[in-house]
Amino acid sequence: MNKELIINATPQGVEIALLEDKKLVELHHEKADASFAVGDLYLGKVKKLIPGLNAAFVDVGFEKDAFLHYTDLSPYARSLLKFTQQAMNDTTPNGFDFGTFQVEPEIVKTGKINEVLNGKPHILVQILKEPIAAKGPRLSCEISLPGRFVVITPFNDIVAVSRKIHSSDERKRLQKIVEAIKPKNFGVIVRTAAEGKNTAELHEDLTELVATWQTIKHNLKGAVAPAKILSEQTKTTSMLRDLLNEDFNKIVINDRNIFNDTKSYIQRIAPDKIDIVSYYHNGSPIFDQFSVTKQVKAAFGKTVNLPSGAYLIIEHTEALHVIDVNSGYKSVSNNQEQNALETNLEAAEEIARQLRLRDLGGIIVVDFIDMKLPDNKRKLIEAMENFMRTDRAKHAVLPISKFGLMQITRQRMKPEVTINTQEVCPTCNGTGKISSALILEDEIEKNLSYLINHQHKDLILAVHPIMHAYLTKGGFMGIGSRQWNWRWKYKQKVRIRANTNYHLTEFHFFDNQEDEIKL
Repeated sequence: MNKELIINATPQGVEIALLEDKKLVELHHEKADASFAVGDLYLGKVKKLIPGLNAAFVDVGFEKDAFLHYTDLSPYARSLLKFTQQAMNDTTPNGFDFGTFQVEPEIVKTGKINEVLNGKPHILVQILKEPIAAKGPRLSCEISLPGRFVVITPFNDIVAVSRKIHSSDERKRLQKIVEAIKPKNFGVIVRTAAEGKNTAELHEDLTELVATWQTIKHNLKGAVAPAKILSEQTKTTSMLRDLLNEDFNKIVINDRNIFNDTKSYIQRIAPDKIDIVSYYHNGSPIFDQFSVTKQVKAAFGKTVNLPSGAYLIIEHTEALHVIDVNSGYKSVSNNQEQNALETNLEAAEEIARQLRLRDLGGIIVVDFIDMKLPDNKRKLIEAMENFMRTDRAKHAVLPISKFGLMQITRQRMKPEVTINTQEVCPTCNGTGKISSALILEDEIEKNLSYLINHQHKDLILAVHPIMHAYLTKGGFMGIGSRQWNWRWKYKQKVRIRANTNYHLTEFHFFDNQEDEIKL
């Protein structure tokens, strides 16, 4: 499987598209002003204890207090409270030695929130879920610091190996290596990516994470709640950390700073992959060049069409998501049962993609086309589980019920991705009438004349593709076109570029450095 990461930097933030075999499977958007991200660590102040919910509301600086449930406290909550206070009040020049830290007894699973957080103390917390709608962030006290090959969890000495590493010999080998290099008071979870790695690679990853914990300890010194103690890596580098493997063959970025940061990161974690990173500066939008825009427009919306003619209807309610599978005009044989199976298998692959693409979470109910044979139902369940194997979110697929419905649960980590593919025309505001091409041409030429008279040279005019055709169409070599007439009239060449993101009457001028000229 070929994986490509296309990164589009805009003034509003960074858009990241993950393509698998040229097909869009994940779309992420990191806002430029985003203040909360999953994995960030904060020094929070407990504001209110709610015994009825067995939870607490914690001030971490968001307009709404964050939510911390007892089940997210971690068995080592008392050790975390003690560590937080000790680090805040530490007066030693280099900080206390965490290896000599005395771990407190674990809390009981069935305990009460007010028994642990009595007195409303300051506590180190990690963002478990970003703020969604009017809700504040969801918090956890089970602090974990992920690296490329291992994850460290302070206050315990447990070593665990990912269940996705199936070889028992490899699991034992990794367990022995980590137990030999692990510092005191740190638990280590070995990730799937560690399979086949040597001691030096694992030790380097572990050393970096321990250094990060030292940074947290240093940042807590003298901190006043609420305060951000440590930021998670950017969305780009965190995706590379979690996804980068031998299947990756291209990372394309249209921003010089992100390109340099990404290249430095790849150079550090996987020098052999440095050549897959490239800087894009070809003029046309990067998402258009790699067909991301086209796939977004086709994949989002209530109806999703499948290549065979079958289609999905995706509806959202407050409690769950409902997906209906319709056969359309597809017919692969005269056998109705076979037709239903083939359509359902095709739909299952697209549904697995849609769950990742839209980041749908909670309960998803799928109404597949009815099948009578138990073997076919089993094939569909196995296929669905196989298609969802690449999904990083925790999920479960339940057997088809007697009503023919499949239920899927999927972890939701951030707000669902929704892109409205239908909108009122921004030019005519729904009236169906716009200025004629002649009037628009006249407006463009007035601006062009003004810029040339003010000593602007090597101008680039970006317009909608239809307007591009109108301005450039002419005889041989474009002779007789509007563009050719302008060159003759103003003694200066004007390049005209089509941009599919513009509405019909939108146009912008750029200089030869690709900087927009504001009029």
